[in-house]
Amino acid sequence: MTACKAPVLVVGAGPSGITAALTLARNNVPVRIIEKETQHRRGQRGAGIQPRTFEVFHFLRAPEIHERATPVLPIQRHSKGSLEPLQTFSMIDYMEPTPAIPYSNMKLMGQSTLEAIMREHLAKLGCTVELGTRLISFSQDGKCVRAKVVKHRGDDGEEVEDDIEAAYLISADGAKGITRKQLELTFLGTTREDDFLVLGDIRLEAERLDRAYWHIFGHMSHDLITLRPTDELGKDGWRFVMSSRTMNLEGLIRDEEALVNCIKDFVGLGDDFKVKEVMWTSEFRPNMRMVNKFGVGRIFVAGDAAHVHSPAGGQGLNSSVQDAFNIAWKIALVYKGFSPVSLLDTYTAERLPVIAEMLGYTTEMHKVMFDGSGVEQTPQSAADDDGNSKGANSDLEPRLRRANNMYMLGVNYRSSPIVVDEFAPVPVAPVVAHGAYGEVEEGVVRAGDRAPDAPELVSVVSLNRPPPHLISSASQSVVSLPSEMVGSTRMFDIFGSTHHTAIIFAPALAVSAVQSILMTLQQIVPQELVKRVVVLPGSTSEPDNRLETSSGVDQAIDVEVLIDHAGHAYRGYIVDLQEMKVVVVRPDGVVGAVVRGVTGLERYIEGVFGKKRSILALEDAVQS
Repeated sequence: MTACKAPVLVVGAGPSGITAALTLARNNVPVRIIEKETQHRRGQRGAGIQPRTFEVFHFLRAPEIHERATPVLPIQRHSKGSLEPLQTFSMIDYMEPTPAIPYSNMKLMGQSTLEAIMREHLAKLGCTVELGTRLISFSQDGKCVRAKVVKHRGDDGEEVEDDIEAAYLISADGAKGITRKQLELTFLGTTREDDFLVLGDIRLEAERLDRAYWHIFGHMSHDLITLRPTDELGKDGWRFVMSSRTMNLEGLIRDEEALVNCIKDFVGLGDDFKVKEVMWTSEFRPNMRMVNKFGVGRIFVAGDAAHVHSPAGGQGLNSSVQDAFNIAWKIALVYKGFSPVSLLDTYTAERLPVIAEMLGYTTEMHKVMFDGSGVEQTPQSAADDDGNSKGANSDLEPRLRRANNMYMLGVNYRSSPIVVDEFAPVPVAPVVAHGAYGEVEEGVVRAGDRAPDAPELVSVVSLNRPPPHLISSASQSVVSLPSEMVGSTRMFDIFGSTHHTAIIFAPALAVSAVQSILMTLQQIVPQELVKRVVVLPGSTSEPDNRLETSSGVDQAIDVEVLIDHAGHAYRGYIVDLQEMKVVVVRPDGVVGAVVRGVTGLERYIEGVFGKKRSILALEDAVQS
């Protein structure tokens, strides 16, 4: 492909589209993001944010998303017409944060709030969403993408056609968007015709409805409504979801009076329950479908444009964000001339197995939730003619309980063609493939896994210059160690969407392999692309709190040297104190390589950045 310096075009300004645009903008890649709607979207929609996605937002430097998101409330089940709780249970198990997993629980934030926060970050980087701009067709060749759009002008509905030239196009325009269809990607799967849902945001006057709980009235086999309080809509705001096996809910959202009456009837509390305002509504029939590949040439699909599935498990928004993050950092490297275009092929190679497994999981959860598949049916779990359980016990809890793999911390790219692992055990027949949607394995970090966090890392203070720099010269230099934990950092604050991080675990700085690795990086990849970090065990310092570096490097090497006093890094990355190990973490927080030294490191660098070239050659390629 010929290099093109036109902006990257992102179509669709939902979570996946804004994630792609924000990642590109943080990498100083020009980007335009268009949205067919004339106003920013309203509605809670899919509000569940999983721990793995909070990590993405951390790497994109948007920590307030986790801070403002709210915990998942316990569920209270009621009979229709009663506020007496029949059952109280948690849909997920609470997990204590650990040094390796700081974001350990799902939390809730409406998509309208999430998108607004992300747009603010995007605007700070000089990019705003172009509302009222709809993609109608496109073409591409080896040089660029040519997109034809229609722009909405003014209140009179006038529309004007325009042409946009783009280096690449990322389609995040949803399941009904045109990109997937024009690319002729398959979208095979099934539709659950009978599992029709109505959902929306409302304001209620219901003083006795406790806002400390997520309430469910009725039964899955009859009429059911869920009510979740959310202060994002106000102190009287609630998100509702309705389903029915006894009546047809289609078209209900187009008749507000009928909708309000139906909500009141499903709850059954009479005058004690008043709908003050219907703020937003939608209807939904679950589809389980996915594409056969995630892109063609310079055009890629992400999120609902690539896969749709049941809302069971809260994976939709999360998998969409992770799609966008995966392709955007790769496009950034190719766009700037640092990586070959073949890197973009790994988007399909990495995401397709993940989405296929996710689709299988969520489809099974949907069957359990709606059909009771695999749930033991007891006389106490049956429903009467009003949809109420006949006993205190109910099959609702097993229908709604979620496994911890839905936190997505075990999602991995171990089968990716670009990851390198010199520490992986030799397979023994019969080989059992590790799932792309696996659980987090205690004491295991493989290339392709998520990179663990590690807090309480203390910077070494050089006598020659302040941290994070270390200067080595032809003679030995002496480095002093801090006597207290001042200026400590964590791995997640070192990682970022703009660079790889090469973590060199070594028993001491005065190890020739450390200098060899640093010199190799210095020669074949620009400093801005790979941040160099040396992590020493907490027992490194001498009695006088001083440390010697090795000799033999006649130039300054920009590297951050950290002491792992608390041992979190060595434990998290499974490193023995006297062991030499290099872990390369990608911009998306995935372990790209686990290697012993220069040879393995060069293999990984070549896979991502192309065949070995000098720094001067890379810089010339970028400037030309």
